[in-house]
This record gives sequence, structure tokens and C-alpha cells, in this order.
Amino acid sequence: MDIGTLRQRLRSGLVIPAHPLALTAGRALDERHQRGLTRYYLDAGAGGIAIGVHTTQFAIREPRFGLHEPLLRITAEEIAAWERAAASGTGAAAGPAVVRVAGVVGPTAQALREAEMARRHGYDAALLGLGWYRGAPGEELVRHCREVARVLPLFGFYLQPAAGGIALPVSFWRKFLEIESVVAVKVAPFNRYATLDVVRALAESGRYDEVALYTGNDDSIVLDLVTPFALEAGGKKVELRFLGGLLGHWACWTRRAVELLDRVRAAVALGGRLDTEILALAAAVTDMNSAIFDTANGFKGCIAGVHEALARQGLMAGRWCLDPAEDLSPGQLEEIDRVTRAYPDLVDTEFVAANRSRWLA
Repeated sequence: MDIGTLRQRLRSGLVIPAHPLALTAGRALDERHQRGLTRYYLDAGAGGIAIGVHTTQFAIREPRFGLHEPLLRITAEEIAAWERAAASGTGAAAGPAVVRVAGVVGPTAQALREAEMARRHGYDAALLGLGWYRGAPGEELVRHCREVARVLPLFGFYLQPAAGGIALPVSFWRKFLEIESVVAVKVAPFNRYATLDVVRALAESGRYDEVALYTGNDDSIVLDLVTPFALEAGGKKVELRFLGGLLGHWACWTRRAVELLDRVRAAVALGGRLDTEILALAAAVTDMNSAIFDTANGFKGCIAGVHEALARQGLMAGRWCLDPAEDLSPGQLEEIDRVTRAYPDLVDTEFVAANRSRWLA
């Protein structure tokens, strides 16, 4: 889609799941479940899909696996098929185009190859990971971003250090937001101070009508979405809000995520104070995330935790990761048991059960 339409779609507020990788027990691509997952996300109401990101596993890029381009192709094919069915009236109700986001990482030469490959497959924006530039000067990071921006519009990404990200000060974000083709920023440092750095830089840039803020703070999903960030910039008061989320947490229980975003938007539209139900919902979502993301063990089991949630619903054949050593941490399975019992209204079991056979056909 053209960049104007892309900005409009992102500013409408979307659920964008960070798409996982479905594997067989032999750790080969399970194409049936991979395609089924994409169909699930779209039927659940996701407005975009992000593939080739942390939740997909960065190792897909390694030559021994050779999964990067096949995953981009498969995901793009399923999105196109879903859009055709919606337009013809044989699938879900027709609506705006799905936003296609491709993870782009690595030094500039690699990032440019990845962005060009994503563009060939029809992706709209590059979610630009910068963890590979640990220790590099800020000016070098900005030059890198400008180079990639010549290929695809940029979805900025502040990834928490525990998942491979780096600290990005407000001075970086000020320069980053000068890049014309920046369309959004996923803010995911799991740190309120660092989150405010991005929000403040956007306020100061004056581009808050062009660049959308998306939460990736899995520990503060609901709070990000309901908080009015009232700041002074350029001698005037401005109020910024997170409009949607691009989240690994939303890679499972996605139908409930769509309902959650709708509910939060309705609460924000009413204005005034937040009711206690929304605050209780915020705590419940964070508790669920703590289990699947394995906060007790420094997020070591975060990808396996998402896989476990999906496998329980039959959307994956198992929770295998490319690295055989990557699995749930001790006690994590029991934590996932606990939260799914405690918050049944946040698990979309019935929706999945009613549609799974069609998605996996």
C-alpha cells in the first residue's frame, strides 16, 4: 500500500501479532500449522501481521535453516488469499488492507538485503531491529536507519535489552523521527523511563499526526493503551497516545486481544477517569504475560511460552524451537496452567475450537 494509506491504517489502531514459527517434532517447517496460524490471526481480527521478528526466532536467517524467505512468502500468500476471500464475500467481511510488517535486522548490508526481499514479497514496512549495533555511535545508527528507509517505510523498534535490544536515548529518537518515511514506533523497552523518551521525542518532532505509537511493552499493554501522555513541546501542550500494539503476547489468544483493544478504545473515547475494571484488566493481562514470557527466569522461555499456549489450542503441533535447548523454564508450565485457569475470559478457546479445522485444512 502507499505510504499515506499505511499511515492511515496504523493510526486507526491495530492488533498486530508477532508471528511465531511452527515446527514439526523434527524441527522442520510445519507449513500446515504455519499457514493455519496466519489464517487464525486474520479471522481473529488482526489488522496486521509481523513476520521475521523476535517471536519468529532470529535463527530463521541462518543458512542451515533457510527459512527466512519461505516464511515471508507463505505469510504474504495467506494474507493475499484472505483479502481476496474477504473482497469476494466468501471469507470474513471485507475491510481495509492488512498491514504487512517484516522484521529487518543486522548490519546495513544485511538489513538492505532483508528489506529488499520483503519489498519483493509485498511487505509495507520494516520493523527495524538495532540490537546488532551494540556499542555503535548514535550517528552510525541513524545513518543505518536512513539507508533502510530508502527501501521500505520504517517501523521503529525499541527492543528491551533482555531480548537482544540496546539502550536508545532520546537523542537517537529525535534523529530517527526526522526520517521522512518513519510510519510508526514499537516501544518495547519494558521500562517507563525509556518509553517516555520515545513519546517525548515524538512530541518534540511535531509528527504525532504522521507517526503512530505502538506498544510492545508486554508488562504494560493496557496501561500503555489507556494512558494520555500530556507533554509540552514547542511551547504548547500536546497529548499523545499509543494507538495499537505489535506484540508477541498477541500471537496467542488473539481474538481476545482484538476485543481488548476495542474495549480500551471505547473507554478512552468516554473520557474521564478509568474505571476499576480496566485497571483490573491491566493487571490480569500483565499476569498472563508474566507466565508466557517467563519473567521469573529473565524471559528465557518467552518464545516457548507462546508456542505452548498455541499448542494447547491445537494451532501448533508442539512447542519446539529451532534451538533444541530452547524450551520452557522450570515452573513455567505450571504458571501457564495457573493464568489460563485464573483468566478464562482472556483465552479464546471456543473461537479456536470452532474454526481450527478450517484454518488447518
